[in-house]
Amino acid sequence: MRSIYFLILLLSAVSCKKYLNVTPENVGTLEYAFRNRNEAENYLFTCYSTLQFFANVTMNAGFTSSSEIIYPNNLSEHPVFEGGFNMIRGTQNVISPSLNYWDGDNGGVPLYVAIRRCNTFLDNIDLPVDLSVGEKKRWIAEAKFMKAYYHFYLARMYGSIPVIRKNLPVNASTEAVRLKREPVDSVFNYIVQLLNEAIPDLPPSIENQVKELGRVTSIAAMSVKAEVLATQASPLFNGNADYAGFKDKDGIALFSSGYDEQKWQRAADACKEAILASEAQGLHLYTFIVPANISKLSDSLKQLLTIQNAVTEKWDVNPELIWALNPTFGYQSCCIPRLTSKAVVNVTSASSNFAVPESETELFYTRNGVPINEDKTWDYAGRYDLRSGDLANKYYIREGYETIKAHFNREPRFYASIGFDGGIWFGNGVLDQENALSVQARGNTSFAGPKDLIRINITGNWPKKLVHYQTVFDDGLQEVAYHLPMIRLAGLYLLYAEALNEVKGPNAEVFQYIDRVRQRAGLQGIQDAWSNYSRSPGKPSTKDGLRQIIHQERRIELCFEAQSGWDLRRWKELQGVLSNPLQGWSIYETSPANYYRLQTQLVPSYGIREYLWPVKDINLTINPNLVQSLYW
Repeated sequence: MRSIYFLILLLSAVSCKKYLNVTPENVGTLEYAFRNRNEAENYLFTCYSTLQFFANVTMNAGFTSSSEIIYPNNLSEHPVFEGGFNMIRGTQNVISPSLNYWDGDNGGVPLYVAIRRCNTFLDNIDLPVDLSVGEKKRWIAEAKFMKAYYHFYLARMYGSIPVIRKNLPVNASTEAVRLKREPVDSVFNYIVQLLNEAIPDLPPSIENQVKELGRVTSIAAMSVKAEVLATQASPLFNGNADYAGFKDKDGIALFSSGYDEQKWQRAADACKEAILASEAQGLHLYTFIVPANISKLSDSLKQLLTIQNAVTEKWDVNPELIWALNPTFGYQSCCIPRLTSKAVVNVTSASSNFAVPESETELFYTRNGVPINEDKTWDYAGRYDLRSGDLANKYYIREGYETIKAHFNREPRFYASIGFDGGIWFGNGVLDQENALSVQARGNTSFAGPKDLIRINITGNWPKKLVHYQTVFDDGLQEVAYHLPMIRLAGLYLLYAEALNEVKGPNAEVFQYIDRVRQRAGLQGIQDAWSNYSRSPGKPSTKDGLRQIIHQERRIELCFEAQSGWDLRRWKELQGVLSNPLQGWSIYETSPANYYRLQTQLVPSYGIREYLWPVKDINLTINPNLVQSLYW
């Protein structure tokens, strides 16, 4: 049987490009599907279609299980998929796993189906006679990239997986189709092999941006390769003693038994190669350019907009963006508080219920660029004491508004990333910095306070970074759409610093790449900041100390970008992060003294077994060659 049926579900998006809008009809044979250039191109776009699902952060464990966002599980309406958020509540199971990308249910899509499409494309791309040599090479490279990325996504989740190098014939034996998990290193090595094959035939940039933005470039593929190798080198997969006994039914070990530092060297080399290629194409860290409709902008607010717009700038003009997907970010309504009386009247326009726990806000540095519990000049013990906004902080905190000391003297990324009670919210239709809006979140009579069990933020903190400053929530919600980055240059710089530190320890090049990101964020370099302000001034001088700094730096710089959850997993740090209750403010209280009392909103349930996803139980019955993920 050689007939194929296309079942494609594309995410809705603003201004989808042509190449993602083409949906082949459910017709005919493979010969028909590849009878000419146009039909073959349509099939390539089916390979791309699954990739677009990764733009939906509610179905991405890097976002939902990172502890960066709490989503309430007792709402009277359920406008978004909650299964991924609930995983940190201990809901994962083997009968019906959440975010099941193996089979494609409970928030996941079937990645093995996507891989099969890529293989079908690669098997038949020689059939069209009107396809130019250059196009064919590029399309083959794109299919190999997607095949590699789909395997990588599965490997991050399940570790050891079956690798689908070629599609099996329809007359394959029963035993042949009962595939086995392959050792983790074999899986990662195959992914890298595919990327190495793809990179030379991919364009370094997209020339026809009107039709082709979102298609893969060699720079994107090189950056993904760097992430793949860094993941392979990380503690979850590199000499992880917790999985030493994980074997298949033939007794073959599925995880490496010992730590291999050379894996970090390969990751560092791949990072440097991707960085040099990116910079050769003119990519650089983003800086906000003040538009004509803003007559005056303080250096403080320009700094914040630089940080915000590194994420929310239009993808065709953002010099920092390495790779993004075609669908635009669809959850600004969950991230923006009510800032005006009209927004209260139009309360149904935005739910505002992506809540940031206080532990996430405390991750950000002081203005001196060191952790708040290390800064010898910052009152960590008295951080919850009350203090009123003053003239010196008027671009960060409403002047005269009573809030807490923890909101003062913080780094610019704190003010760019977090919307908090009393915090200035530049934008939302008001571009006069002297009359900027601010968040009022105390009690249900305040603009942003709880109104019902739908439009509620249970911590009193919002992920401001995910809202374009020109998006307006007033007389309804008017969004300015953007594409959430999959990879941007700042993240690649920090990944290189991480890998280099693991190989060589602290050195000038490691500090150089961290400090590039810190300088853009308005901070001193690592060495000066720790030397001048930290209670642990020697921390950056040791590999372990610098590792902690780099990890925190990545969590701050890439917060809310669906990256931290994956980082915390590969570092084997997510269990520690989720060992503490996730808390927020007493949102129904109106007085500052009562509002600023921490309330536990969620006690996570997360153990060692949750680092890897379980395979749905029924698959083990269908395929007796499969073994269940360890501890499940």
